[in-house]
Amino acid sequence: MTAADRDEDDGIVHGHCEPEFGRVRQALAEILVSGSEVGAALAVYIGSQAVVDLWGGHADAARTRPWERDTIVNLYSVGKAVTAVCALCLVEAGQLDLDAPVARYWPEFAEAGKARIPVRYLLTHQAALPAIARPLPSGAWRHWDAMTAALAAQPPWWEPGNGHGYHVNTQGFLIGEVVRRITGQTLGTYLRERIACPAGLDFFIGCGAELDRRCADLVPRPPSPEDEALRRQLSVNPESLSGLPLMRVNAYRNPPELSGTGVVNTRAWRAAEVPSTNGHGNARAVARLYSALAGDGELDGVHVLSPESIERATESQVHGDDLLLQRPTRFGLGFQLTMAERPLGPSPRAFGHFGAGGSLGFADPDARVAFGYAMNQGRGGWQHRHVRRLIDLVYAAL
Repeated sequence: MTAADRDEDDGIVHGHCEPEFGRVRQALAEILVSGSEVGAALAVYIGSQAVVDLWGGHADAARTRPWERDTIVNLYSVGKAVTAVCALCLVEAGQLDLDAPVARYWPEFAEAGKARIPVRYLLTHQAALPAIARPLPSGAWRHWDAMTAALAAQPPWWEPGNGHGYHVNTQGFLIGEVVRRITGQTLGTYLRERIACPAGLDFFIGCGAELDRRCADLVPRPPSPEDEALRRQLSVNPESLSGLPLMRVNAYRNPPELSGTGVVNTRAWRAAEVPSTNGHGNARAVARLYSALAGDGELDGVHVLSPESIERATESQVHGDDLLLQRPTRFGLGFQLTMAERPLGPSPRAFGHFGAGGSLGFADPDARVAFGYAMNQGRGGWQHRHVRRLIDLVYAAL
């Protein structure tokens, strides 16, 4: 039976899946019909075989543009793992030493008592630089040198290595600057030339205008009661945020649009390189990359990472209360690792990365499963029940 024989189009979900994954197709259709997602795509690989490649819904809030096979979308923190892969390629090539000081490659980073911070802390969220204290102007996220200079000047928020805290928007700038100092290329360019173009991988950090027609718009999340209360509070007293820990506020809001707020669907945001936050891709690209990481590290004849490098990168480095998120997190070298609170399938060795709103990519090296999910409905948090259901149905079909 060919892939074409397995293609179906019920007017809701398009694409194909192997017959045994029919309940996965049905579940995705139910998610779209219920309105849980505006548009979404799901891809699953077993080894090198695509057993699920589905999409449906709409690419805009007005529901005038259908989600197409080649639609890409801002995947938020899914890009952190892609950024880490780029750094790990340099480690494997002998160009980057994880235990060397960051300042060896980026001398200005030694400012403010940071001369001894090792490169690995950038990958494990132990560098104590999740935010910039000095207020930055609107639009500073567009200017790479401004962001990296501010991070170089920033003192650590805690003793580096003594605890970890999610570098929600800064990790990509930190790792990306090390990559740039070594290669002379921006992270987006390095990704494109080293992995994405050779392997035909539809993932971009910094999108050219020619990709705009393929980009789904992120739909703003409905305001929660907490959001409304904060909005009313700020309208009465704009300084009321000063009572919150500066590190936590600035991690998301300095500069004001750092998390994509108000700009996520603009040409300027798509063109910029904000690697922790604005990587654009689709479920197929994410699953294809993780299919290499779940196996021998090869993607359609392109070497990504050796099995030994993958194994080292997915060993637990930190696990416990996160100083920024104030809940438990667990990381390897740039990857989120499966944990009881946020399992990535049943395997204790699964690894990957969530993105805000529910996007997700992960690899299960035991079952050789690679999973990619992309969507455009804004919402808080990482893990959501309907994504968990899709994962459970995938494993039920194995």
